[in-house]
Amino acid sequence: MAYNVLLFADPGIDDSFAIMYALLNPKINVVGIVSGYGNTPKEQSVRNTAYLIDLGGREDIPIIAGTAGPLSGEPVQFYPEIHGPEGLGPIKPPDTLQNVEVHDFNKILEIVEQYKNNLIIVNVGRLTEIALMFILYGNNALKDVIAFYIMGGAFLVPGNITAEAEANFYSDPIAARSVMEKAHNVYLYPLNVTNKAIITPEMIGFLSENSPTPFRPLLQPAFDYYFKAYQKNVPGIKGAPMHDVVPLMAITNPEIFRYVPRRVKVEEFGDAKGKSIADFRPKPEAQPPKTLDYIGMEADIQKFVENFMEVFLQGELEKK
Repeated sequence: MAYNVLLFADPGIDDSFAIMYALLNPKINVVGIVSGYGNTPKEQSVRNTAYLIDLGGREDIPIIAGTAGPLSGEPVQFYPEIHGPEGLGPIKPPDTLQNVEVHDFNKILEIVEQYKNNLIIVNVGRLTEIALMFILYGNNALKDVIAFYIMGGAFLVPGNITAEAEANFYSDPIAARSVMEKAHNVYLYPLNVTNKAIITPEMIGFLSENSPTPFRPLLQPAFDYYFKAYQKNVPGIKGAPMHDVVPLMAITNPEIFRYVPRRVKVEEFGDAKGKSIADFRPKPEAQPPKTLDYIGMEADIQKFVENFMEVFLQGELEKK
């Protein structure tokens, strides 16, 4: 059985690996990709998504235009030193993708209705689009979604944008707080677990020679760019963390991850802007069960690596 997934992303190199992983994994049926600002401007994000879908021969997957910036209206900071000038390291998507059909936000409601009670939302970018769904259509807009799998936050460990905050929460903390309050059945994958999901140059080298997928030419150049950025930011690191692959793998391989149920809140302003907070005391304050989120805190990294390699070594893509 394949899981129906509506993916929110902002590709970005690790987002791009997540999209490729989702398209290649036979247990995942991508039913739409929402592309907005984040690692790159919104227009570039949409173009990168279209490029990956085109490469994979999956033009049947609808692309939905996300937002151009956070709910606060503040200017967006992009990260070309990590993701490259166009989001795919040194790779430039071809100009032939200019006339791709892009849907508006209503398409999200259509997809939720079409896959009623049989849809998982995976968010590996900023949380602005999901928050906007609650603003535009009310707090029950996504009630028919089974679960939300979100990459974001950092608990009792350093952030990656500030000392306290992870990028997805920091870039739109108002949206992150809203989503953590209003979404139900949330599985959260913070830096605690995604920082350890490291893929090495040797692994990518093997895939770039042996992967039978149409994405093979992208793997080495995109990874090398990303890895160099990490080597500058984290001296001595042996590979690059695939943060955004983690929530997708958690859907199909739940045994890899261990969770702590806590209610998560996000600081919206000040020096701790974007900081994710949960009560980790030995006796945490009691919360109603339906308000608890499942925070991924541990992972079997060997199994993560094995599954990553296995998916990228599978045969050609087939339409699902």
